[in-house]
Amino acid sequence: MSTLNLPLKPSLFSRPAWIGIVVFTVILGLLPILNLIFPAGHPLSISSYTIALIGKFMCYAMAALALDLVWGYTGILSLGHGVFFALGGYAHGMYLMRAIGHDGVYQSDLPDFMVFLNWKAYPWYWWMTEHFWFAMLLVVLVPGVLAFVFGYFAFRSRIKGVYFSIITQAMTFAFMLLFFRNDTGFGGNNGFTDFKRILGFTITAPSTKAVLYLVTLAFLLGSLLLCRAIVTSKLGRVLQGVRDSESRLMFIGYNPLWFKLFVWTLSAVLCGIAGALYVPQVGIINPSEMSPANSIEMVIWAAVGGRGSLLGPIIGAFTVNGLKSWFTAAFPDLWLYALGLIFILVTLFLPQGILGLIKKLKKQEKQEEQDRAKEAA
Repeated sequence: MSTLNLPLKPSLFSRPAWIGIVVFTVILGLLPILNLIFPAGHPLSISSYTIALIGKFMCYAMAALALDLVWGYTGILSLGHGVFFALGGYAHGMYLMRAIGHDGVYQSDLPDFMVFLNWKAYPWYWWMTEHFWFAMLLVVLVPGVLAFVFGYFAFRSRIKGVYFSIITQAMTFAFMLLFFRNDTGFGGNNGFTDFKRILGFTITAPSTKAVLYLVTLAFLLGSLLLCRAIVTSKLGRVLQGVRDSESRLMFIGYNPLWFKLFVWTLSAVLCGIAGALYVPQVGIINPSEMSPANSIEMVIWAAVGGRGSLLGPIIGAFTVNGLKSWFTAAFPDLWLYALGLIFILVTLFLPQGILGLIKKLKKQEKQEEQDRAKEAA
């Protein structure tokens, strides 16, 4: 019987990579502590803006990691992951809007946007959203159920390649148009904002921001370890078999449908959790998060860092969004052109991304050392 042409024990992270992960985690974990301990102006002080910015980057990194699981390791290119990110954010945002209580402009039991639009009561799908645990359940279930249903019909119909990418983009665009409507009960164009509290704590307090930041860091690290456990297991070998030769996988007795559906749904759930962590730190969620451009940016993060490596998308998310923060401040009208140029240059000259370039340079350095050793001998 044929076997999959895959390594028995895929090697993902080298010892230097593990050291880098630990150092990176410790440094990121110290930043909010420095923000709380040292006053502004102190050499060791970290501004609240920086904490919020890095917290946002970590949410993006988690979304890029989720995308890499389906694109880099399973060969499924999604241009619609923005909808899962946004749905997780909206599920959490519903709880945050309920937590405002009577502190809104209209001092009503309903959110301000509902009062403005003359709503008399919460719609049925807001039921139980005043409970944090229920909102967190929605964060997982809403993106997960949508991904499962969508993926089941798409994968059962054997839609793949560019056709699958197009329908995922159509899906996120359709949801964006739906959420832009004022009669859906999700705030229309403005979405949810002006949050006051989370679990009874003032959401803008530095200590609350620090906790949200550290929770995001913990989820990012946990997602990385979970994804590594998956891709280095037998399941991961099957997923790579789907990517490399799905027809051969079927020939030796595997049904790719359920493997693809599992990883697709898991990826959507991770993306939804990233969106839920994003909302309280940024302070707003609106339909623009579902725009096809946002989903395409996630693909660029993974490509720039190096897809199929897990660490690459995290590096790419930090790199691209760091450039975006600088570029939009210095040259606000040119960022989209710069983003397109980055993607073109990476595609042409760095097909394995930043991480691939680092590995290539290390390999060349090792080869040069071997050549010098031979010459010396």
